[in-house]
Amino acid sequence: MDKVADNSRAERFEVAFNRIHQELRKLVKDENQSFSNLVYKGSKSYTIVRQYQSELQQFSRLRNAIVHERYELGEYIAEPNEKTVSRIEKIAKVLSQPNHALTIATKEVIIFDYADSLEKLVTGINNHSYSQYPVYREDSCVGVITAKLVVKWMAANLVNSKVDLSKFTVGDVFNADDSHPIAFVSKSKNIFELEEIFEEAHLAKQDLEGVIITENGRQDEKPLGIVTPWDLIEIDYKLD
Repeated sequence: MDKVADNSRAERFEVAFNRIHQELRKLVKDENQSFSNLVYKGSKSYTIVRQYQSELQQFSRLRNAIVHERYELGEYIAEPNEKTVSRIEKIAKVLSQPNHALTIATKEVIIFDYADSLEKLVTGINNHSYSQYPVYREDSCVGVITAKLVVKWMAANLVNSKVDLSKFTVGDVFNADDSHPIAFVSKSKNIFELEEIFEEAHLAKQDLEGVIITENGRQDEKPLGIVTPWDLIEIDYKLD
């Protein structure tokens, strides 16, 4: 019975390993790379691969021992224990069933209209302490305004060490910066697809300020959530 159980664990390990290998090929978009190379490349763009990179490399070595070093039919030179098998199965599940992007998004999205007063914007920043705020003009999002940009604009527009907030609008601050790189995705997108968007922007030397999640990924829809680069850094894949 013990030998049967050992063989079963080895087979479960192989199945989970193959699932991970398949998902890594999809993420890295390369069918011909070895498992180790896929892990290395995947770790550059995807948080989960980076988080479990060391374990995945260990799984690769164990898998080679299981598959290539059998000394008799049905016999294995290396046998994974239940803890190891359970662990690789959980990682395989997370890779093959990624969470939706909304799970890591800030869902209380504070928006401002292009015509709103600067006073309203500053009060909102003080009350909510977020770093990005989507700006809408004629019911369509034209980008985000950052707390950093507001501070920079106010510093450049001081008169006698003061700024008359009632005289200016959100649009005045928004127009002080020519670039407002932002992307829109539907609520059906998953975390891996979101990470790809940020990676593509990085490769294009574009500092994406955030990704706004809407029902269908359109600019004329109200935001359901917003994801910033910091949200990706703070992703923590916990395996129960």
